[in-house]
Amino acid sequence: MGTKTNLIEIFRTTQGAVYQCNRRNCYWIEFAGGFSPFTLSDFKLLKKQLEIINVSEMVQNTNRTADVVVLMPHRSERCFVLTLTDVLQFRELMQGAKVMIELNSMLFESLHAMAI
Repeated sequence: MGTKTNLIEIFRTTQGAVYQCNRRNCYWIEFAGGFSPFTLSDFKLLKKQLEIINVSEMVQNTNRTADVVVLMPHRSERCFVLTLTDVLQFRELMQGAKVMIELNSMLFESLHAMAI
């Protein structure tokens, strides 16, 4: 995919990565065998959807369907079918990316303030 050449890696785990694309002003998520773009607001919404998944309920519930959750991100062609392990790994990826994005923003603001 030609788009990959315009990407800057934000955060990576053994399970996936999050990239920033300044050309398209979006973030790309590589996870569970897929590679999908998200605007900043949709990225934040996806992270929020992940965080509200009740992991304790997934562990304790004995129903056959309780150990799988389906996320259908807003304005995305992709859906995520996640097991308990996937949810935890995806959370780790998204949280790490969020921290790196915030850190990058703070560094940019600091450098900009020093230049003035």
